[in-house]
Amino acid sequence: MTLKVGGRVKLAVELALTGQVAPAGESPTEPAAVVGFLALAAGTEGTVEEVDDDRQETKEVRECARLKSLLDDFGHQMPPGSRAQLEEQVAALEPAWIAYQEAEIPVRVRVRLDNGFVLRDTAGDVFVAV
Repeated sequence: MTLKVGGRVKLAVELALTGQVAPAGESPTEPAAVVGFLALAAGTEGTVEEVDDDRQETKEVRECARLKSLLDDFGHQMPPGSRAQLEEQVAALEPAWIAYQEAEIPVRVRVRLDNGFVLRDTAGDVFVAV
């Protein structure tokens, strides 16, 4: 499932929030009131405000993308030997590129729930699209 900014979602699980709470704009490291316990029920709906991709590129993935771009842009102008060498380099890096493209992408989201609560920096897998 892909979460998109502006998309409607609902909690797939019940969330329990515990710990310290600080007024907005203040440092959470300063002494604050303790809330005790707050539960958000599964099925609570909201709207996605931000989506951050946590996928990490390896050196091989970056190099493969760079070489593919070079081949696409200038391959037709290269001498046959240079082009063949570049194609071999791309082929050697292709497994890393394919694994990167097929990998499950962990995301962090900010969701404004309909009840007014905002969950930020939350794992995307606790939500399902509505």
